[in-house]
Amino acid sequence: MGFVRAAIIILLLTCCSLSVLAQVLGFSLPHGRTRVQFPIEVHNNLVVVPMILNGQLPLKFILDTGVRTSILTEKAYSDILNLEYTRKYTIAGPGGEKLVDAYVTNNVSFDMPGVTGRGHAMLVLDRDYLELRNYLGTDVHGILGYELFSRFIVEIDYERKLLTLMQPERFRPRRNLKSLPITIEDTKPYVHVTVVMNDSTSIDAKMLVDSGASHGIYLQTNSDPRIVVPEKNVPSIIGRGIGGVITGRIARIKELDMAEFNLPDVIASFPDPNSYVDTLIMSNSIFRNGSIGGEVLSRFTVTFNFPKERMYLKKNSEFKKDFYFNLSGLTVRAKGSRLKNFEVSDVRINSAAYKAGVKTGDRILGVNGMQATDLDLNLINTYLNNKPGKKITLQIERAGEKQKIQFRLENMI
Repeated sequence: MGFVRAAIIILLLTCCSLSVLAQVLGFSLPHGRTRVQFPIEVHNNLVVVPMILNGQLPLKFILDTGVRTSILTEKAYSDILNLEYTRKYTIAGPGGEKLVDAYVTNNVSFDMPGVTGRGHAMLVLDRDYLELRNYLGTDVHGILGYELFSRFIVEIDYERKLLTLMQPERFRPRRNLKSLPITIEDTKPYVHVTVVMNDSTSIDAKMLVDSGASHGIYLQTNSDPRIVVPEKNVPSIIGRGIGGVITGRIARIKELDMAEFNLPDVIASFPDPNSYVDTLIMSNSIFRNGSIGGEVLSRFTVTFNFPKERMYLKKNSEFKKDFYFNLSGLTVRAKGSRLKNFEVSDVRINSAAYKAGVKTGDRILGVNGMQATDLDLNLINTYLNNKPGKKITLQIERAGEKQKIQFRLENMI
């Protein structure tokens, strides 16, 4: 389910004047090296890279094209290193309600396999407001973006789970790559694609390319009168921000065309006009019709060339895979120190699980005969979004009592 939203907080954070963050970036490769390649993790269509903070603390960061400045999601980690904070921000939401305390720290080092980074600034959140580790089911400690993309050619191979960084001056695109022009505006990449609505209306849409979002595409109805929520849709949680859940409608559009690639029946998220996401969007003065997220990007090997404002695509074995949205209707989060306690945090009304009697707060003990101790959140979500008609048997615990619940996955859009 594409609801974990790593980058959405950044739109709010970067609307503040962070002039203190403007300093020379320091990512580099070892002398004589022109490229490095290392393994990554992919969780819910999000790319997670290994990182060592200040040469001491091994952490994991989400690689996010929608981020201007590196983010550490919990102050406890920077406190371990006794980092000094040069400034504190208190960020308010609608109505002036306090949402986040954030701190700026400077001269931070980031090291990845074969890559060193010196003299960086970092924004530190007081605590993990987004609960990324719980909703991804793996330890995630931060978000990394423009500093890396502005320095290197960045190739993300979602299928083989590899990240390749190359020196821009030595990069020569392979002939089997399809090239798209992008524009880098306020440190973020935008691309023009063709969105074909269900009435066959074609829209030249300006979209943020957002590797830090797990959804397929977002479409903003207030950006173009032709962007209308299709009649067949389901209400759902479509994102999470520091102010809570973001609601909207999920539906299919007829087609998304990028370069020579045509993706039919793409799942699109349409934020509610009064949803909290609106506040975040309005804080960003750059016009766009929406964004393209990891559910689309993960069907390709994607290469970003920020310096030359190009993006290159090569489809992988997932390209023709059907788009589905949360066939069970369940949102599950992982809890506990080992992230092995799985709790239902939301049940979509009228979904397959809802009609079978699953309730918020139920603890999942097993899925289709596999015990929770042998599962991780990625695998559970794979089971719960396999294909329509697939039989699911959940072992759950509710109020201290164990029970078995069965249902079949259902495609509601």
